[in-house]
Amino acid sequence: MDIPSMNLSGRVALVTGSTKGIGRGIIEGLAQAGADVVVVSRNQEDCNRVAEEIRGHGRKALPVATDVTNLQAIENLVKKTVAYYGQIDILVNNAGSAITKKAEDLTEADWDRVLNVDLKGVFFCAQAVGRQMIAQKSGKIINVASILGLVGDRQVLPYAVAKGGVIQMTKVLALEWAKHNIQVNALCPGYVITPMNEADLKNEKIFNHVTNKIAQRRLGKISDMIGAAVFMASAASDYMTGQSLVVDGGWTAE
Repeated sequence: MDIPSMNLSGRVALVTGSTKGIGRGIIEGLAQAGADVVVVSRNQEDCNRVAEEIRGHGRKALPVATDVTNLQAIENLVKKTVAYYGQIDILVNNAGSAITKKAEDLTEADWDRVLNVDLKGVFFCAQAVGRQMIAQKSGKIINVASILGLVGDRQVLPYAVAKGGVIQMTKVLALEWAKHNIQVNALCPGYVITPMNEADLKNEKIFNHVTNKIAQRRLGKISDMIGAAVFMASAASDYMTGQSLVVDGGWTAE
């Protein structure tokens, strides 16, 4: 019996929010697995820097600054990618935003900022890339959700709502696009140390609250997410769609 390959040679992977944090780790992992990549964030200089680093490892990299809350910018991103590579085989919807605030103190601006990036942006990137994948009759979409889309926690309401929506979106897109040979899955990280949360996690009270819920009693590392992402981007996951792969050190095991 042949073991399905996780080699991504000949594939093109587009990763939003890929200049820092989990997205930076994932795009590096996909490139190391053989994929050529599209580096996406709001800042062109950051995209250029990461693209140059990836080229240094022998892979092609296209840097495209994009605001994922802007539909015209998303369409432009897809057009540039297809013009450059001729295809998009893998989409990782990783761009995200969060706010830590009590529910009674949330403003409309807080709500809109998080939901626009974490839910609206994910769908419209999936839609735009999905149209290309439908034409190709194949594709892998990985939506980066969170364990907070599965379980609750305090002072993260807009983020948890958005990530719960991403998980449901993943299921529906998987059902709609299975006939096009497109697999749509979600990666649900636990608490991973990233530039977005490292300041909060330096607070001893918050650190203890989080780590006490983790069976392994440690925070996740960005590198902990790479293997799962490469698996979901590869032929090894061809019979997996509409699923949420949880990588959380055991938080949700209880």
